[in-house]
Amino acid sequence: MKSPAAAPDPSHAETRRQLLEAAGAVFAEFGFRNATVREICRRAGANVAAVNYHFGDKETLYTEVLRYAHGKALAKYPPLLDVAGDAPPEQRLHAFIQSLLLRIFDQGPDSWHGKLMSREMIEPTAALDSLVEERMRPMANLLQGIVAGVLKCPRNDERVRLYAFSVVSQCVFYHHCGPVVSRLFPKQPPLNQAGIERLANHITRFSLAAMKHLPKKKP
Repeated sequence: MKSPAAAPDPSHAETRRQLLEAAGAVFAEFGFRNATVREICRRAGANVAAVNYHFGDKETLYTEVLRYAHGKALAKYPPLLDVAGDAPPEQRLHAFIQSLLLRIFDQGPDSWHGKLMSREMIEPTAALDSLVEERMRPMANLLQGIVAGVLKCPRNDERVRLYAFSVVSQCVFYHHCGPVVSRLFPKQPPLNQAGIERLANHITRFSLAAMKHLPKKKP
């Protein structure tokens, strides 16, 4: 008779979670190349050998942190928030934009999520390939489907790709160029919950106006 399998040790799962959280904050602050395993373990309250035990090496830890951060952010702010998948494309576009902005500018304990993703875009590592295929391509496909619905054209129309890029570009601009924007317009409203709602409304209106009034032929 087989012996029953040993139950997973909850302390191991908790140590792994703490390492992911600590590593995310350290990678977001210093970048992959400058972050150290020693600092990650110090913040996690774990032995330096814990990274080897749970992840094998720093590279694997980083890849898992990216997956963890993206998954956690999407769980908190789903791509369409509370809008139904069969809602009008204009409504889904607004939800997609607002969700993206909420993830980018999230505050509090999870604020490192947006910073980490931004760093990976600016300083890509070997982990980017798997992140794109597993996490970002489904999001890109969702947005392209929404844009195609607004344009009432096939998804393979080149305008779909270009307009989808334009939508995302407007969102990330406020993060990547935040230090410049705040100096140019120091009295602008903060990007808190209300500020994000206003910005989402603006980007949606601007994008829809462009999609609906630009020439129908391919650019």
